Amino acid sequence: MDERLDKIDKLDYEHILMVKAVWYYYIESYTQQNISKLLGVSRSKVISLLERARQTGVIQFNVRQESSRRMQVEQDMIARFGLSDAFIVPGASTLTSPNESIAQAAAMYILRRAEDNAFINMGYGDTTSRILNHLATAAESPLNVVSLTGGVNYYLPNTRSNVFNARLYLIPSPLLLSGGELRQSLRQEPDVEEIFRMIPLSSMSVVGIGSMNDQATIMKNGILNQNDFTFLKMQGAVGDVLSHFFDKNGDPISISLEDRLMSTPLEELRKLDNVIGVAGGVRKAEAILAALRGGYLDVLITDEDTAKLLLEAAEP
Repeated sequence: MDERLDKIDKLDYEHILMVKAVWYYYIESYTQQNISKLLGVSRSKVISLLERARQTGVIQFNVRQESSRRMQVEQDMIARFGLSDAFIVPGASTLTSPNESIAQAAAMYILRRAEDNAFINMGYGDTTSRILNHLATAAESPLNVVSLTGGVNYYLPNTRSNVFNARLYLIPSPLLLSGGELRQSLRQEPDVEEIFRMIPLSSMSVVGIGSMNDQATIMKNGILNQNDFTFLKMQGAVGDVLSHFFDKNGDPISISLEDRLMSTPLEELRKLDNVIGVAGGVRKAEAILAALRGGYLDVLITDEDTAKLLLEAAEP
């Protein structure tokens, strides 16, 4: 009898823990780490309690119609482009620049999936820079961020960051070198090689997608001039990832620039697990579509209007 009572007490205690975890997470908006400390259990236990609550009906969701439509777009994106996941931001493309909305969504998406002390690879660009700052100010414990390219200043915090809770592992090199021989020489330096060895070991990678317009980050930063850009367009370039340019089918474009570029190659990016592409806006649709066709992404975070354009463009 005592054993049965102990078992019942244990089941009651587990149920109480589950209800508390649900309340703190969904009503009070506590993080999983905060709930872990509050309840005196591990973070993995909190995740287990929340999942059990969902499976047993302790927590139930009512999805609004517009949210339901957006979720359907996400599922269509996953099926059409062979993605492992997609996250669609509502209405971001109606803004002058959707980058901030997409960056905030991406930071939330990453924080929900990053384990404690996770290592995250990061590309450079306007949106990824915003993501990095959001991550580093919202993370409860320091994140480990590994750069996918040269260009140290692209990864440094902006002046608005009061807290920057991230450990940066940066390739100590410019993004674009003056010559191919210098790039090869620097690539063999131990400090540079150490960072490149870390990249395949990280749990996820976050990359932006550049388009071929005058507002492209690679143009605004002065990495390429107008003549370079015009030549790339003549070669059929529609966009870039990590400053590697590709055509509408996602096939890399071979240019002399590649010899001077300190950046993770596209063929290496394809081999990494959990590559998250973050980009939005109608002007980037063609570049995003090419990146998807090239198979460089496992996850796409974009806005709803851009996602619909991509699905329409990909129709047979």
